[in-house]
Amino acid sequence: MISKLIRRYEVGTAPMTQMPDKRRLLPFMVLCLLGFVTTARADFVYVLNSTDPSIVKIDPRTGEEVIRIDSLREVHHLVLAPGGKELLIADSAANEILFVEPGSGTVLRRERISNPYHLDFSPDGRLLVIASLRRGQVDIYDANGLKLLERMRAGNKPSHIAFSPDSRFAFVTIQGDGTVIAIDLQERRIAWRANVGSEPAGIIWHRNKLIVGIMGRDYFAVLNPDTREIERTIRVGRGAHTIFPAPDGKTLWATSRVQSRIAEIDPESLEVRRIHEVPGGPDCIAFAPDGAVWTTLRWAGRIARLDPASGEVSTIRVGRSPHGIFVQPRPAQ
Repeated sequence: MISKLIRRYEVGTAPMTQMPDKRRLLPFMVLCLLGFVTTARADFVYVLNSTDPSIVKIDPRTGEEVIRIDSLREVHHLVLAPGGKELLIADSAANEILFVEPGSGTVLRRERISNPYHLDFSPDGRLLVIASLRRGQVDIYDANGLKLLERMRAGNKPSHIAFSPDSRFAFVTIQGDGTVIAIDLQERRIAWRANVGSEPAGIIWHRNKLIVGIMGRDYFAVLNPDTREIERTIRVGRGAHTIFPAPDGKTLWATSRVQSRIAEIDPESLEVRRIHEVPGGPDCIAFAPDGAVWTTLRWAGRIARLDPASGEVSTIRVGRSPHGIFVQPRPAQ
């Protein structure tokens, strides 16, 4: 009963004013105790508030901001540089990337970059590929020195990026066209384009297949990059958005923004093991060393911590429209 009460309070479905007087303090007392027990060793969490706009570093033990970095316009995605010494945060509307030292949160520098929305490094660390949602372009940069090597017109709303393990190809979802494109990074050209469905978003390479979130529907499409055919679909809920492999390789975690779900998917069979109802529009995901799954709740102005073992969900209020998220491990004590 207590866990249900806590969860209802956290997501705002059981207003305190509707509880009997003698029980109004109970959720607060239990939440404080639960928070101390479950997050006593919690790591720091970076959150990108896209419409505040700001970057905040949160201490999950207290729910307090440790650091706030004001961005110019609109931050969405981030990536840790090879070597782990810099966190690249893309401010798309401001046409810049912030380079942040993840341990201290210090802004090392800001670089002018054309409309960076989603960004990622090739597996070999040699290239930085940036998708420009508003300008319809995909840019390829030399990772050392950020020299622009190629700019290509990709279509209507290039969204998310994945790579082949050998770094030969980058795969980009083209949200407005309902397609995925394969970019030959060696020849710097679009090698092929495949139709996948309405509003494709998140994409990963998984065991010689591409798994793509079809945001306009309720499923992830499994695309064969050799035949360019969809071999199957994985239904998770309306607004199927992004998918992330757990660090231990035992689970794929997928979000559905509209139906507000996080799905556990078996990486072998691609069957859904379990659905977690997480109100607020779960979007991007990050993993903590303790096994917790963190997600931004795009419509609720919160981040959520999901305990995979118990299924318990707790939330922390952040800024408006939180999008990208990153977990920074605490220094060893």
